[in-house]
Amino acid sequence: MTSPSILIAGASIAGPVLAYWLRRYGMNPVVVERAPDLRLGGQTVDLRGAGKDVVYKMGLERQVHARTTREEGIHFLDEGGQIRASLRADDFGGEGPIAGVEILRGELASMLYEHTRHETEYLFGDRVESLHEEDDKVQVRLLNGGERTFDLVIAADGTRSKTRDLVFGAGTELRFLGGYAAYFTIPRVDSDGTWARACALPDGRSVLLRPDNLGTTRALLTYLSSNPGHDKLDPRAQKDMLQRLFAHAGWETPRVLAEMEHSPDFYLQGITQVRMPCWSRGRVAVVGDAAYAPSGVTGMGTTLALVGAYILAGELARYRGSHQAAFASYEALMRPYVTRTQHLPPGIPRLANPRTRLGIKVFHSVLRSATHPLVTRALGKVLRPPAETLQLPDYSAQERRAAAFERAEEAEGLSAGA
Repeated sequence: MTSPSILIAGASIAGPVLAYWLRRYGMNPVVVERAPDLRLGGQTVDLRGAGKDVVYKMGLERQVHARTTREEGIHFLDEGGQIRASLRADDFGGEGPIAGVEILRGELASMLYEHTRHETEYLFGDRVESLHEEDDKVQVRLLNGGERTFDLVIAADGTRSKTRDLVFGAGTELRFLGGYAAYFTIPRVDSDGTWARACALPDGRSVLLRPDNLGTTRALLTYLSSNPGHDKLDPRAQKDMLQRLFAHAGWETPRVLAEMEHSPDFYLQGITQVRMPCWSRGRVAVVGDAAYAPSGVTGMGTTLALVGAYILAGELARYRGSHQAAFASYEALMRPYVTRTQHLPPGIPRLANPRTRLGIKVFHSVLRSATHPLVTRALGKVLRPPAETLQLPDYSAQERRAAAFERAEEAEGLSAGA
């Protein structure tokens, strides 16, 4: 039995995790990434529930805990900087707005890459230009790497996946939820402390500052808008728009806007979900944000990417030799979990971004009562991401089978050499 060769487009989170498990099951992954180097920017991401379990199954528990941001919780402030409500990281069982395990996206991506790069071929500064499926192979033309042949291709290159669109085209819905978020890093000052701080502003705007473990602060500006396309503007136009939208706002907004001008990692994106009727076509499948981005308001994007990569690799190992059965089983296992996660409570994201000062006061009042035993259960569905417990499938039998096959190959090689 030959080892399947699998091209993975995207070296962020889902791609390296998928590569790791495919190697564990005796397959040959190749990861192509359009960026010239590993992308180390990005905000804090949450490791929740089954997603955290996947990372720990990879033997990275100590590394993760050594590199968390160690946020203690989140303070909700008014425009004068007064704390109006607070939630600790361990509220809601560690699955609230601030998760029990918070880590920078770049830190997690670096960790996953280092954990896989010695056994996986990575092609940076390249991308899939075209795909042509034959009976038993996929002919892939890479921009810089020429023509190559693979058994399967997996798109794991984000919400606006170019690889996915080559195959699925208009069958993918990018559902805009009526808002935008701008992310960037700014210098740390003493007032930043060890708590995240959020300030809701009138007209559906908010400013969030989060401490990191690298001596800087991660800033997030969010605002409601019914107009799509802001994320397609060039960065200069986006910054000018934010300067106008947040002009004369209170709290530390002037500092944030000033530092935004020369932040090295500014980017703005729409609050968007990816919806697809099917996650595979022929020998091509999708995973992570490319398949089912839940939007940043859920706090579940990283978890879905981790779990999806783990299950996709496991099902390819379970149904080795039948990618059709593997893809169908992957979707059957993941689809209910994704559906629950993408189902947002009514009014989200508007509820978290009140338009009036009275609405902000009500919002703060609700948050103050959030951890009261009589309120927690009712409010949990709004404040806590829908990270229902998912029992991860056990693929240990597939690992044992792959190990036995590898031993048999080694013995055959030694016998032939003798």
